[in-house]
Formats: sequence, structure tokens, C-alpha cells
Amino acid sequence: MKHLTIIVPDGENNLSSIVGAYKIFSRANAYWKQTKNTELFTIQLAGISKEVEFYEGLFSVRPHVNIAEIAKTNLIIIPSLNHNYTKAVQENKVLIDWIEKQYKNGAEVASICTGAFMLASSGLLDGKNCSTHWAAADNFRKMFPKVNLETDRLITDENGIYTNGGAYSFLNLIIYLIEKYFDRQTAIYCSKVFQIEMDRNSQSEFAIFTGQKLHEDDTVKKAQSYIESKLHEKISVDHLSTTFSVSRRNFDRRFIKATGNTPVEYMQRVKVESAKKAFESTRKNITEVMYDVGYSDVKAFREVFKRITGMSPIDYRNKYNKDVMV
Repeated sequence: MKHLTIIVPDGENNLSSIVGAYKIFSRANAYWKQTKNTELFTIQLAGISKEVEFYEGLFSVRPHVNIAEIAKTNLIIIPSLNHNYTKAVQENKVLIDWIEKQYKNGAEVASICTGAFMLASSGLLDGKNCSTHWAAADNFRKMFPKVNLETDRLITDENGIYTNGGAYSFLNLIIYLIEKYFDRQTAIYCSKVFQIEMDRNSQSEFAIFTGQKLHEDDTVKKAQSYIESKLHEKISVDHLSTTFSVSRRNFDRRFIKATGNTPVEYMQRVKVESAKKAFESTRKNITEVMYDVGYSDVKAFREVFKRITGMSPIDYRNKYNKDVMV
């Protein structure tokens, strides 16, 4: 029988991703026993404290075991750390070391949402792809520059390490893991019981682009503000580099280093974010919004919008604006 460890870190973390992982895997186990006459996993909550409080003591979790009692496990699930990821990493060094040791001993590891901060602190994500909540992306890139962060992706799967995007999208990761460890039929069963959409692979439509400004390059910050103030205009990168007295090559290099995007990508994301807000809150049609954000070619606008959000402009508008005339 395989062993599943659901980590309960010290500190004020996320209860739902612990409970959700436990409940869905337990149901998968029960279904497997019903159909195969055996259970696939022993499931244990494990931590370094006998009890961990959540939401100012409103709830508490008492792990089954201390991690020191688990010599070997097959799969480790790290829950979301909410917004307390920096503090959680500092308070859970013993857990992080244990996770690294177990991975090197053959275990697979899955992180939920900002649990990626704990996983990345182990060094196991260096040189690998990773996802986390889009709202934590800037801090993550700053703290872990060796990790290839892909916040558009809902789930990453690489060398026995799984990560996922934010909040309740962890349910999609759990269904993914159940299909991986059990089978497709068990995953379908759990998706129906818990009413979780299967095979979602992007969190792009949920992301709110706020601009990557957690850096120290003042020239790039000024360029970002300039771009954001001229949404209606089509600005070339040559114009930007000239405006801020930096060579084109050096400007590109500094912009990518500071923001993680090329200047062109940044301009596209700013324009698409403005378009999204217009689709959500106004009755403007696609063409009107397109012109408002500096596009004159419908095909080009549609392609950029879909690449960034995963949806066409009309689908996005119809989904997020109740008052729209379809």
C-alpha cells in the first residue's frame, strides 16, 4: 500500500486545501476499495506540532503523526500558505528539510497555491517549471529567481513534482493526482461526487494583471508608468528606449530582468487587463474596447487577448458581464 502525507505546517495557513485533499483522496480510496477490493493509500496528516490553529483559533488541526515518525512516504501534499508564505517558510525549516529528504528518497511532492514557496525553499524547484497563485507571482520570482514560474498554467508536472495555481484550483490538482495514482475512472467518479471540472489547464482568465513592480530599476518603473498612462496609443519599443535614453538592446535586457516580460509582452498585458475591465463593467462592444486600448486590427487584438486570458474577447465579455446584450 502506498503512503500519502498531507503536510500541516506551523502558522496561520490554509485549512481548506488540507481538508479538501484529505476528503477527496479518502473518497478515491473508498471507491477503489469498492471496485478493486483494496485501498491504494494510507493517508496521514503530518506536521511538527501536535495541534495547529487556523483563523485565529476558530478551527484547529491535530495531525495524525509527527513527520519524524514517517520514515518513507510516496506522495507529499503541501497546502496553501495563504498570504503568510514568508513567515511560514521561516517557521517550517524542519518540514522543508524533511520534504527534500523524502523526495531524494523517492517520494513525489505536490504543492498547492502558495505552498510553492515552501517547496521552492527546499531547492527542489530550481531549474524546473512551477505555478502558484498569480497574485504572489512577483514575490515568488524575486525570492526564487532560479525557478521557471509559469502562472498561466494551472498544473505543472515535472520529475515527480507537481504544482498548481491559486485558491480553490487545488481541487483540479487533486483530481489530476487521483487520475495519476488511481485511474481515469476514479478521477471521473471523484469529479462528479465533488462537482469539480476535469481537465482544466489554465488559470489565465482569473489573473488580474497589476504590473510587476517589485524591483529596483527606476528607469524600468518609469517606463511601466509611461506605458500604463498611454493605453490608447501604439508605442514602439524604440520609442520607449529613446524616451528613457537607453539603448534598445539594454532597455530590453533591463525590462525583462526587472519584470519577467519583454516590453512588448508588458504592453500587451496592460492593454488586455484594461480591456477585461471594460468587458466586465461596460456595454461597449468588442470594436469599441479594442480601439480604447490602442488596437486597430480585430484579428491581432483577438489573438493577443486569447493568448493572455485563454478566452476570446466575446466569450470573456459574455461570461463576466451579466448586463451584456448577447
